[in-house]
Amino acid sequence: MTTKSGIRIAAAPISWGVCEVPGWGRVLEPATVLGEMAELGVRATELGPPGYLPGEPGPLRALLAGHELALVGGFLAVPLHTDTDAALRAAGESAAQLAAAGGEVLVLAAATGLDGYDTRPALDSPQWRTLVRTAERIAAAAAEHGLRTVLHPHVGTQVESGEEIERFLADSAVPLCLDTGHLLVGGTDPVELAKRHPERIGHVHLKDVRGDLADEVRAGRIGYAAAVGEGLYAPLGEGDVDIESMVHFVRQAGYDGWYVLEQDTALGESSRDDQPREHTRRSLAWLSGIVEPYQGDRE
Repeated sequence: MTTKSGIRIAAAPISWGVCEVPGWGRVLEPATVLGEMAELGVRATELGPPGYLPGEPGPLRALLAGHELALVGGFLAVPLHTDTDAALRAAGESAAQLAAAGGEVLVLAAATGLDGYDTRPALDSPQWRTLVRTAERIAAAAAEHGLRTVLHPHVGTQVESGEEIERFLADSAVPLCLDTGHLLVGGTDPVELAKRHPERIGHVHLKDVRGDLADEVRAGRIGYAAAVGEGLYAPLGEGDVDIESMVHFVRQAGYDGWYVLEQDTALGESSRDDQPREHTRRSLAWLSGIVEPYQGDRE
């Protein structure tokens, strides 16, 4: 893809409630999710959790092509601080699949090894060194498949807080996925982080956040999954993240990669099936108002 005068916009199944966490919520069919992406004018997507879309490259390519969607990359949350061999195996399988289906980036998160994102143990120094070393080895292995690897600071993982992010940046050469929502919920201003480390931005996830609920999550008064169910993430421009400043800054700093609309959603039994589509439509409309999106002409 080429950038031309605008920005490259992609989507992700998590914006439709498709998540790897057990019991997260109702899961819509791939045909519905990919079809609504295409109807909204989106031309690329991240992969979604393992098993949601076909694992074999041929069927995956065919499914995406049927909706005129390219593959940007995929999210992989694995423990990096314990079993390095298991993490490398999982990452190798994911990288091979992504590369064969036309993906560009492996979005890596330092999972705790526990289900969900509500609890995380503290790491000792040897575990932290293992985490950093494993991330570096995964990045090298993914590069053999032609993929870039970014580390995604994520709520409920071993790299969440501002202190952990700065420590990782000091100890590792792996760039970051700048996720505006997870950063804010974790206590980091995404604009200030981008300004401190513009050269380390390797990928961007766009979310807007209700600050009141983010405060509740940080204070431990509500779990992350419950907060998502209560509407932690709002359509772009309707929350408390200064996304406009962040987008303008990273563009001026030379970032020309993807901007992925990746707004975590959980669909309960009473949730409307059209809510994800409507929220994504509003986000796209708002984004179009601050910068010209460029979504077409795949190479």
